[in-house]
Amino acid sequence: MTPRLSTLDLVAKVDAFPYADRDPEAYAQIMKSFYTFVWEDQQGQVPIGYVKLDVVDALNKAPATLKGQLGLHIDVSNRTVVLFRDAPDKTYEERTRLVGKLTALWREQEAFAILKSWRNELWPVYGRNKELVFSIERAAMGLFGTTRYGVHMNAFIRRQDASSKYDLRIWVPKRSATKSTYPSMLDNAVAGGLMTNEDPFECVIREADEEASLSEHIVRNNAKEVCTITYIYITDERAGGEAGLIYPECQWIYDLELPADGSVVPEPKDGEVESFSLCTVEEIQKQLAQGMWKPNCAVVMLDFFVRHGIYTPENEPHYDAFRDRAHRHIAFPGPHQA
Repeated sequence: MTPRLSTLDLVAKVDAFPYADRDPEAYAQIMKSFYTFVWEDQQGQVPIGYVKLDVVDALNKAPATLKGQLGLHIDVSNRTVVLFRDAPDKTYEERTRLVGKLTALWREQEAFAILKSWRNELWPVYGRNKELVFSIERAAMGLFGTTRYGVHMNAFIRRQDASSKYDLRIWVPKRSATKSTYPSMLDNAVAGGLMTNEDPFECVIREADEEASLSEHIVRNNAKEVCTITYIYITDERAGGEAGLIYPECQWIYDLELPADGSVVPEPKDGEVESFSLCTVEEIQKQLAQGMWKPNCAVVMLDFFVRHGIYTPENEPHYDAFRDRAHRHIAFPGPHQA
């Protein structure tokens, strides 16, 4: 029999990177497999990511001319990687082009399986004080372990009947079986990655149309931003290629209450979703316990239960631990920091 997953189990799967202050031995052990990606500015160095040893090796093997253009410095003693160290005058556009040249070369060489999921979408990389230092192809971002940003939205209606003791009915999509990441798993109604210079709310409006056929009018006038969720994930084989990459992530979370009369119903549109089901809280609790949800979407759903009073300190033994780990402090700079 498959063991039932607790709330703590579910958040621990997502916030899996060891805490240096709480478990220094585990942290030291995992960092044996990584270098720290740092950015240099006039104030010195600031950590911005984690680079696996095979990526460090690929950087070392890059053509000499390209390494020079990238200002690549690898410090073996301090286990750090720096880009553009000798090129402080390069513009954001020049840095983005050169990083793109490197990742395109790796794609051509088939150096990393994750690059098979190339999207032609640029995602932001930040330095100190939320400075946008360069952008990178979405599929390649995990190779540098920089902070990723996205949006998730729960869509629901209110209905009181004998099928549930709660008046919430939540729309749950099933991911397409052909998705390169987490195929056939359950998801939040809307979710997507934040491209460079994209506003989170505009992103959720775009994704709601693309994934769930929800109109801009409905989302713009009814969706409510409720919180952010932050964690540091370690990828497995379901993430689309490379296992063991470190993903610090910040997700902007939205709630969308739809009309109870069924006049607005999410429907698949772009092929990423197979179907939508309107589920009770109890049905979702069973799905979560059985591990049917995409890991980070499970945490977003659990947070929905916390915010709506379904899970409380009195009825959920891991309430405080969940709240702590679903809102982890990420030390890297970026818009997730106040």
